[in-house]
Amino acid sequence: MINESKNNDLESDEIEDLEVCAREGRKPRVGQRYRALFANGDLRFNAIVIDDPVPLGRQILASGGVDEVHGYSLFAILKSGDFEDVRLDEPFDLRARGVERFVAFQTDSDYKLTLRGDQLRWGKPAISGAALYKLAKVADDEAVFLEVRGGQDRLTEPNELIDLTDPGIERFVVAPKPASTFEIIVNSRPRVVDSQYVTFEQVVQLAYPNCNEPNVTFSMTYRHAASKPHAGELGPGGSVQVKTKGTIFNVTKTVQS
Repeated sequence: MINESKNNDLESDEIEDLEVCAREGRKPRVGQRYRALFANGDLRFNAIVIDDPVPLGRQILASGGVDEVHGYSLFAILKSGDFEDVRLDEPFDLRARGVERFVAFQTDSDYKLTLRGDQLRWGKPAISGAALYKLAKVADDEAVFLEVRGGQDRLTEPNELIDLTDPGIERFVVAPKPASTFEIIVNSRPRVVDSQYVTFEQVVQLAYPNCNEPNVTFSMTYRHAASKPHAGELGPGGSVQVKTKGTIFNVTKTVQS
């Protein structure tokens, strides 16, 4: 049983949004209902509401409109982009996992892709960038790209998901990693980062370098982000996807007495 302070409890008619919790880097508060994202057989996610904070896998499927669960598998998508198996008759604690997305697919489905010229079979409707990098065994100065016929190949980030349900076979190639930078604004000052995803802790360091004062807390808001929602609050452990130029962060330092 997870103990939470009374101030963190939700009223019975409130819904705790797990996506917001993950973005703000906090655990969901105690409540009776939780909003998650669910996809059935592809990566087109829709919001669902789950009444039980520790549902069985089949209850999550039912919340997503899958009543006949025979032949279905359910996975939670971790922050890294990897899949965690959710067993249909075992409980899954929504409050302790930091997971806000679930994907279901029929177990008799088979998906194909090519990587480094070799055709692979993949048992899920999506593959994470992290999995592609592991399978390709890329060097530190290499990256995985999604081949775009007639256009420029698209860089695959380790923490993104690629939908394999579209017609045709997705083709991935390995090539030298491009040099890329992203210009963000932190407390009205331009700063350059080398990743499209920035964390709360990184932005705090950019705003207050080497701040080791005791009893100090930080709060943060952002806007013009590439990820959705494009504006909001960011908490410890959270991250957002920034634009090539122009994502704005405001960091406030509070000294507690």
